[in-house]
Amino acid sequence: MNPGRRLLLASAGAEAGAGRSVGGQTRRDTDIGSERYTFSFTIRDSAAHFVNVASWGNEDYVRALSDSFRVGACVIIENPLIQIKDLEREEKFSPATPSHCKLLLSENHSRMKVCSNYEVDTKLLSLIYLPVKESSDYYSLGDIVANGHSLDGRIINVLAAVRSVGKPKYFTTSDQRKGQRCEVKLYDETESSFAMICWDNESILLVQSWMPRETVIFASDVRISFDKFRNCMTATVISKTIITTNPDTPEANILLHFIRENKETNPLDDEIGSCLKESINLSTIDDVYTVEQLKVKALKNEGKADPFYGILYAYISALNIDDETTKVVRSKCSGCGSIVNEASSICTTCNRDSSEFKSAFLSFDMLIDLSDHTGTLHFCSLTGSVAEETLGCTVNEFLAMTDEQRTALKWQLLLERTKIYLKVSLLHRARARLRMSVLSCKLADPVEASRSLSG
Repeated sequence: MNPGRRLLLASAGAEAGAGRSVGGQTRRDTDIGSERYTFSFTIRDSAAHFVNVASWGNEDYVRALSDSFRVGACVIIENPLIQIKDLEREEKFSPATPSHCKLLLSENHSRMKVCSNYEVDTKLLSLIYLPVKESSDYYSLGDIVANGHSLDGRIINVLAAVRSVGKPKYFTTSDQRKGQRCEVKLYDETESSFAMICWDNESILLVQSWMPRETVIFASDVRISFDKFRNCMTATVISKTIITTNPDTPEANILLHFIRENKETNPLDDEIGSCLKESINLSTIDDVYTVEQLKVKALKNEGKADPFYGILYAYISALNIDDETTKVVRSKCSGCGSIVNEASSICTTCNRDSSEFKSAFLSFDMLIDLSDHTGTLHFCSLTGSVAEETLGCTVNEFLAMTDEQRTALKWQLLLERTKIYLKVSLLHRARARLRMSVLSCKLADPVEASRSLSG
């Protein structure tokens, strides 16, 4: 690449909202006793090629450059310095790019111009809606919650819809530095509310443009953490994060269809696994499957919105009811079934627009694994009264148990042959493509189970 060549590139735009660093970061140059400011962002000119750009200079230059454009702008960069990047050091704090190089902008030698509407290369506009990661390479919110502490500190990709955008909150640190924080609530087919935290100015500006229950985002490289204060998992936008707003991908379009279908009602029935509050007559379910057959059937149903039902003879192979880090009982709203904040016991869905207070109740909400001779179904949802029948105890009785009693109960149920009625839905997700909702789980007739499990 010729450093003097004019490069027409799409600023990382909606897809790199957080890859742009705050223009107020400083580093003191001890030789001249002055502060140097740095500003970084990510640019793209094709689906496969994007690169990080950094600029160093005095405060006036860097702030002017930072304020001259927003994500999604098209720019022309002239005479940048092309430098081989230090992969280990730089990609720890900057977005991962396919290029081995980075661009450096010099106040004295480089120039960047923001294109007017008439100068924009229309081929670049579609890149704003294309994630920088594979469209299927992400965790659902339900997967994050299910994995819990095992994802603490991990950097992953997330596809989700926007439920609400909070107002920025400003603060001053003990060393008198000013900062801000903004919290966004996300949701998808598997979780009704999941917090994503923004700390930098660029991402906070970006999220203010999002429309609750209308906007879908693909956030690449967000940090997942366990919030001890709120006792839940959260995502944080970091300097590596690149956000694509309303991505044009099959997975995002399916999620967009879901939120539009549910826009006028509760954005998600949080009784995941309790057959979404519908009354199912189990006697009408007579199709028997193995685990492998269920997966094959689900793939054949790809693209179909309707779930299917079946009977599975299997073992409960994972049941974490005696692990302190795994939550199996949650507070839920009696009006809509949404999970509510345990500290306030107030449902933000029902009570926001109603003067009538909806009470909360405790309900089982857990994920189990089911196995037979053909394979394993991970993260099957077992909730509500179905969970009480399976465990043989109420929520209050369970909460009164000692750790030893819970462990004994777990081993009483593990590896027992059971007859399970399932509702199977296909979610177009990278991991755990299937959502299995347990409608009934009881000990199987030994002869009947042996015939089925023998293969």
